[in-house]
Amino acid sequence: MPIFEIKTNLSRRGVIDQLAALILTLVFGANAVRAAEATSTPADQLGWQMAIHARTFKDYSLFETMDKTVALGLKYMSLSAGVNLESTNSISVLKLSDAQIQSIKDHAAAKGIKFVNVYVPLPGDEKECRKSFEFARKMGLDTLVGEPEPEALDTVEKLCKEYNIRVAIHDHPKPSKYWNPQFVLDAIKGRSPLLGACADTGHWQRSGLDPVECLKTLQGHIFTLHFKDLNEKKKQAHDVPWGSGVGHCKEMMAELKRQGFKGAYCVEYEYHYGTSTPEIAECVKFFNQTCAELAATKSQHEK
Repeated sequence: MPIFEIKTNLSRRGVIDQLAALILTLVFGANAVRAAEATSTPADQLGWQMAIHARTFKDYSLFETMDKTVALGLKYMSLSAGVNLESTNSISVLKLSDAQIQSIKDHAAAKGIKFVNVYVPLPGDEKECRKSFEFARKMGLDTLVGEPEPEALDTVEKLCKEYNIRVAIHDHPKPSKYWNPQFVLDAIKGRSPLLGACADTGHWQRSGLDPVECLKTLQGHIFTLHFKDLNEKKKQAHDVPWGSGVGHCKEMMAELKRQGFKGAYCVEYEYHYGTSTPEIAECVKFFNQTCAELAATKSQHEK
């Protein structure tokens, strides 16, 4: 056989082999995608996580709270500024030793729990503020939640950039400095995109605001939520299972989907401490059902 013909045959065989490999990659790749979709939940598909905020079980140790989180079928948590390592002896997260931090991480890993954020002080004094960012670094967190004074924001922004960690500004009811979402927008205007909002939807209701409209105001700046439903729209109102109160929970979730929000819905259930698990279970049920409905329909911008 002429040398030219041999080389041509080899060349053709190489092309055929490459095409075969490409086809196999496409087939197996598509199968892998389908397998991932089959095992992912509607919440996963939406890019959402339901997390238990540690304050919800403040009467229990952090390790007991992890057990309760798993029992509820959840695998995400957010930390309070103080944690109970044993019984109800609270200690500031910023005073935890490296050994205590490692113990928390080890327990979480053993339970299959991931921490999504922590509520911390964010003072203007750089040395003190840095302690919060150092804790986040040690815990492997990418988001801090807090209510820094306006004059502290230059320091907070500087450290956000240095550590590449986001700060989500939390709101408390009127007359706190961030009770209106517009005040949060004003505070972060012109600053790093690492500064955004932790939307406490219950406190908006306590301030007489429409939580759906508040979410619209903060579009593009919401990093995480303290998601709540209340029994009535006034300052003395208390938490109720999601979807059973005046908070328009389903409408809020639909609005967050419309915005393309990705992140954690943190359960900070501040009612019936010690006996709230059945009510939180109702929240989990509502969240999962609503996620299933929303994942099955396309938003206007997806059509």
